[in-house]
Amino acid sequence: MPFVTTNGIRLAYERTGQGKLVLLIMGSGAAGRVWSTYQTPALHQAGYQAVTFDNRGIPPSDVPPGMYSLADVVADTVGLIEALDAGPCRVVGASMGAAIAQELAAARPDLVECAVLIAPRARADAARRALAAADATLAGTGIRLPASYRAAMSVFLMLSPRTLNDDASVSAWLDVFELSGVGTQAGAGQAGVDLAPDRRGTLGGITVPCRVIAFTDDLICPPRLSLEVADTIPDCDFVEIGSCGHLGYLERPDEVNSAIIEFLDKN
Repeated sequence: MPFVTTNGIRLAYERTGQGKLVLLIMGSGAAGRVWSTYQTPALHQAGYQAVTFDNRGIPPSDVPPGMYSLADVVADTVGLIEALDAGPCRVVGASMGAAIAQELAAARPDLVECAVLIAPRARADAARRALAAADATLAGTGIRLPASYRAAMSVFLMLSPRTLNDDASVSAWLDVFELSGVGTQAGAGQAGVDLAPDRRGTLGGITVPCRVIAFTDDLICPPRLSLEVADTIPDCDFVEIGSCGHLGYLERPDEVNSAIIEFLDKN
């Protein structure tokens, strides 16, 4: 993979396809290649070029010691866009990637043509603050939980009841989570990215068109918190997709890809 050096680190990225450029920003603990399963092929078919990358903390991008901040990962993304001379571009972000996309659109609208925010939120409620604090505490201890345990917990946290009720699907997902590195220290520094503070004041200043995509069964970012984002950003619509959890872009990729591409085509 090629690299760019920005914000004091190296970021690994991949640029594929032809047409107008779409930058895809992955969530915490996951590699940019996750997008290549369903989203980048759909974007290529729709006539778009896709850029995916590994956020700091995910090899082969650099893994600086300590905890990272939201400002760190936003600055990394700014540097990537500038290094590739890609702005203004269309941006798609999921979970932490949506938080990065939100901050990018607010601070650097010159780099963002429009943004699709998948499972975003503008603040954390009590339950999500507790979960984030627990994850950060665990990451700080250096304890490495067995991959099988982390995989099992991820299945319950990330997927919908529809998937959990399908034994064959659950077995496949357990294998995916375990083989993809869940349970390792990859991305541990990303636990420091604090998504709890209320960012509605910042989001209210976004001037580029946005779409929020929420998932009905999402335990990490329930639709009511995503709807707050859509209600706060002036030019933003809202799409809710049922029968999927936090990883809805993998559980229901056809519906998610249609929602992404329909919005990009309009903007």
